[in-house]
Amino acid sequence: MSDEVADAAGSPRVVILGGGFGGMAVARRLAGASVRVTLVDRRNHHLFQPLLYQVATASLAAPSIAAPLRQILRGQRNLSVLLDEVTGIDLAARQVQCAHGLLDYDVLVVATGATHAYFGHDEWERFAPGLKTLDDAFLIRRRVLLAFEHAERETDPARRQAWLNFVVVGGGSTGVELAGTLIELARHTLSRDFRHSDPRRASVRLIEAGPRLLPAFDPALSDKARQQLEHLGVEVHTGVAVTGIDANGVKLGERRLSARTVLWAAGVAASPVGRLLGTALDRAGRVQVLPDLSLPGHPEVFVIGDLAGLEQLNGKPVPGVAPAAKQMGQHVGTMIRARLQGSDERRPFSYRDDGSLATIGRMAAVAQFGKLKLSGFPAWSVWLLAHIYFLIGFRNRLVVMLDWAWAYCTHQRHARIVSGDDIPDDNNTPGQE
Repeated sequence: MSDEVADAAGSPRVVILGGGFGGMAVARRLAGASVRVTLVDRRNHHLFQPLLYQVATASLAAPSIAAPLRQILRGQRNLSVLLDEVTGIDLAARQVQCAHGLLDYDVLVVATGATHAYFGHDEWERFAPGLKTLDDAFLIRRRVLLAFEHAERETDPARRQAWLNFVVVGGGSTGVELAGTLIELARHTLSRDFRHSDPRRASVRLIEAGPRLLPAFDPALSDKARQQLEHLGVEVHTGVAVTGIDANGVKLGERRLSARTVLWAAGVAASPVGRLLGTALDRAGRVQVLPDLSLPGHPEVFVIGDLAGLEQLNGKPVPGVAPAAKQMGQHVGTMIRARLQGSDERRPFSYRDDGSLATIGRMAAVAQFGKLKLSGFPAWSVWLLAHIYFLIGFRNRLVVMLDWAWAYCTHQRHARIVSGDDIPDDNNTPGQE
């Protein structure tokens, strides 16, 4: 390996920032290599984000989709995990500043993912939480379940209905999945749990500013998704943008929708760690990388996953999805191993589209694999098998299979435990629609 990645002891130091799909893929590809790997994350677990919405809607418990990083990687002798937060990066000195100390590196891999974007209206976050972490999922689950509790003790019909109104902003995969699961939670799981209010009267509205749902899918599948959502009972609004959000609902231009629970699934922004690199960013905050995923002028620094801004040969950006992050991690891990063997080849990254999946509800989903397009039960079956397969750890697969089988047979969801503070009831009069 060249001197740019060799330390005095002859054992290169690789620092990976982020324990998501990309960071984990790099770490695993370096198993057994003659390097010292340090994986830094501010959380102690790896999270299977595609199923996070099921934790938020009480379908799964958190341990079913998350596992401690140390447990997953404990057999990798050349790797250590550090629970810390990155506060600075010095490219010239090849150092990462963390909240609890400095880390020297010979190779740096930045894979810190993405966060919520409210399009310049950060004040909306207070009223419309997004969904990126387990903490977000717990907050959403608490708000959703407590909304039904408030409706149960409310005597005024208008205020009761306001607690039973839910609005999901954003018609991508997360928004579609949240909306479909919420309506099933209300109309099936909770339908017989309350005595003074009827959860089946819950209203779920899905708002998408663009002309159609699931813009990454074929238009025909977008139409199928809308039809399946409407069949479940979701009210879909497309081509209309949210102009305001407060504690009592949302505004769509001059129209107001009364709702005490609003969930945000409309936009993402790259992790703020990207700004610490002091290099060019795109409008979403992604780091502009070279074709091999390295930082311009710094071949020892790689940026992968949602934080990387890279165009494919067709001119479209590599999508911010889990398969892309894993492929990027594998690519970078392979290049680091090749450099250990003396190769200076800078092989460009090529994204392989393995297809897209989005579930809508019980036996309702859409799937796209090249020219093959599926919807309804066939797509739902593929979605089920794919997510079981990609879950980390046999225990997680087994638990999720049992939970889903129970929910399929009974419509019940066992993870309906509420913790934390109640939702404040400010006694404001709900706005009129």
